[in-house]
Amino acid sequence: MKNLLITTDFSDNAWNAIFTALKIYAEVECHFYLLHAYEPTPLNLMGAKSQQRLGAIYDSLSKYSVQELEEVLSYLKTNHKNPKHQFTTLSKPGNLETAVENVIHKNDIDFLIMGTQGATGAKEVFLGSNTVKVLKHIKNIPVLTVPTGHNFQNLTQVIFATDYSSAYKKSVLEPILELSKIWKASIEIVHVALEFNLNDNQELHKDVLRERLTGQKYKFSNIPFVINISTSIDEYVGNNTAAILSLIRHQHSFWEKVIGEPVVNKIAFHSKIPVLFLPQY
Repeated sequence: MKNLLITTDFSDNAWNAIFTALKIYAEVECHFYLLHAYEPTPLNLMGAKSQQRLGAIYDSLSKYSVQELEEVLSYLKTNHKNPKHQFTTLSKPGNLETAVENVIHKNDIDFLIMGTQGATGAKEVFLGSNTVKVLKHIKNIPVLTVPTGHNFQNLTQVIFATDYSSAYKKSVLEPILELSKIWKASIEIVHVALEFNLNDNQELHKDVLRERLTGQKYKFSNIPFVINISTSIDEYVGNNTAAILSLIRHQHSFWEKVIGEPVVNKIAFHSKIPVLFLPQY
């Protein structure tokens, strides 16, 4: 049985992530863990000048969290009749990334799924995103982010963005292969660059990738560099609602060093389709 963790703040965006996960794994035996992490906002804490006051705030947040999770579970039991799926709700105090890390270790989680809310300009810089914080903190399991409003119906293509800069371990590629097998989807390997002449190491890694994909339907494509990496990928993918975009996080650190582009952050914020961030070992 596959153990999947879904974070929720009870928003429409979070519900969309839940529904997407249920559809993707409709034919797979899964145990879904639904997590809500809560902590007081700075506004809540302004008047909390005593331990007693702080305790009352946490108690209120805890009751709200448990109550909302019970409503989510009740809805799923009533409206989601898939015998392959079971659910456990988890209410945790503290910040989301720490709560996620603890649940992953304690419950042997295979896969993390989160909703994303797009943001632009100063909002990205100053407020950041819970999703991005978790992505930076959790690196050893696959993370699927689902954008606001995405209506998942089927999966015909997994798009794997890579620069062939490092070797491809079997374990890293397994989430792509698994999704491809579940949905009989093709795999497209895309490379964004100013020019496409690969060095010897890149050619070697590309050969290893071919070997790893033996038996799968796949193809290689080159994407011309336009403005930045994330924009180039976004324009290429377009509104392909039957696709999932995937990438290995560490392979894009090169671009961050050279041109200062936070590739992972931008893709997490702006992608119109779900993004599968592969593990970084």
